[in-house]
Amino acid sequence: MPEPSHDLIKDPCKEGPPPATGRRGLERSATGATAVDPVNDLGGGNAVPSGHVHRWRAFSLLAVAYFMTAVDMLIVNVALPTIGRELHFAPPDLQWVVTAYALTFGGFLLLGGRAADLLGRRRVFTAGLALFTAASLACALADNGIFLIIMRGVQGLGAALVLPAALSIVMNMFTEGAERNKALGLWGAIGASGATVGVLAGGALTRYAGWPYIFYLNVIVGGAALLLTRRVVPESRLRDARRRYDLLGAVTVTAALVIMVYAISQAPTAGWTATRTLALLALSAVLLAAFVAIEARAEAPLLPLRLFRLSTLAGSNAVGFLLGAGFYGYIFIGTLYMQQVVGYSAMNTGLAWLTVGLTGVVLAGPAQMLVTRTSIRLVMAAGLTLTGAGILWAAQAPAHGSFWAHLAGPFFLTGTVTWIFIPVSIGALVGVTERDAGIASGLIDSSQQLGGAVGIAVASTLAATRARDLQARGHALTDALTGGFHTALWVCGLIALAAVPIAFFLIRRTDITPQESHHAQTHRIDTRHA
Repeated sequence: MPEPSHDLIKDPCKEGPPPATGRRGLERSATGATAVDPVNDLGGGNAVPSGHVHRWRAFSLLAVAYFMTAVDMLIVNVALPTIGRELHFAPPDLQWVVTAYALTFGGFLLLGGRAADLLGRRRVFTAGLALFTAASLACALADNGIFLIIMRGVQGLGAALVLPAALSIVMNMFTEGAERNKALGLWGAIGASGATVGVLAGGALTRYAGWPYIFYLNVIVGGAALLLTRRVVPESRLRDARRRYDLLGAVTVTAALVIMVYAISQAPTAGWTATRTLALLALSAVLLAAFVAIEARAEAPLLPLRLFRLSTLAGSNAVGFLLGAGFYGYIFIGTLYMQQVVGYSAMNTGLAWLTVGLTGVVLAGPAQMLVTRTSIRLVMAAGLTLTGAGILWAAQAPAHGSFWAHLAGPFFLTGTVTWIFIPVSIGALVGVTERDAGIASGLIDSSQQLGGAVGIAVASTLAATRARDLQARGHALTDALTGGFHTALWVCGLIALAAVPIAFFLIRRTDITPQESHHAQTHRIDTRHA
């Protein structure tokens, strides 16, 4: 494994007195390439003094913002029928309420991550949070479908700025080792539970308050977070003589990702072999190839290709992609099964999924502890095996199934997905210097979001195709739907299991050893106070 960066690790016995904490705050050396700079930050004099950074208080605020964006990915899904009726959507256009968010969210994550590195991580976080909150208010007030779709796209753009900036701030606040593992363990648990909580919250708010309140909730939470950000969250940025931007790389990769997400999300409707689908996927591939060529020659690349020499980072992103495909496809198909076959309401569907989220939260502590004491790949492989087995178990649920007899067991077992999210979050940042914290954070977020888009599209296509085939053979509608969902769940489970060999072969055995963790704990920079 490449040696971890020790830019932030200072031994007080060797380094002398703590660094000054005047107006300029804490400034890293050129090798660390990061500076905490209140003067150049939004809020100026109100910025957090670097010598008084309360890391866990800042982490709590960042985690709330992350949870809000994670929940928003699925909170809208259960409200779609109500939104369609009240805003008079044509049935084919309704899916754009979800697709518009996915397009900008998945397409701009890499750009958001590098912007955080160059412009200031708290600055980009604040801008993204403000954009997300304002767009949420606009969504809540929307009185026609076109306006709602546009604002959902703006919401996704805001989330694409918030997510990588927040994760890179977390990385920079905690030294690599046991304490960062603890923070990222909680971060992974939030990501794992966000999807299931989103289904529950969407069902409850739609039923008891009305669909606009799924967006008003974001306004309340986002507004409160904005008021506290400048006083709680530290700023950090690249300390360079001049900022250099890879404009051509940014344009090509953003266009490639947006086109790819669009093509994949439309494939179940247009057809995977349709000329439009194939042409869009080919165009996306050409743009991605051009992006790689540009990055190989760029003086200041948007995504430095040297990052992929870190085998743990590369392996974690590969596993993250498959995790997104398998797990989000499972949540999507499982929701359809409960509502269309078993007859659950949106509220009951959300309550059922809560078992996955609660199990994940309970297992978060043991996961981060095992990663520190054993290895990333062992915990990741265990989580992939158990989650894959749980999805395959869910594929056995019959047409007239019940929760306790057929779903509770698989749902509790797939709560072990936390054992994937946590080591993936940790592994994606192992060996990454502060200079690349934002882009590395954007990369793992992009991997998971693209994986989710592919997984949902493939699962829905398989389910619909199999159901039509069974119905054509004379099966009842309920049995045909169940058969289609079984096929899709089998594929989702096998995708999760396919990531196990990747975890073993690409991820280094000694990722974070207890010795490194102890070193990080005893040689932490003086200006960081919990």
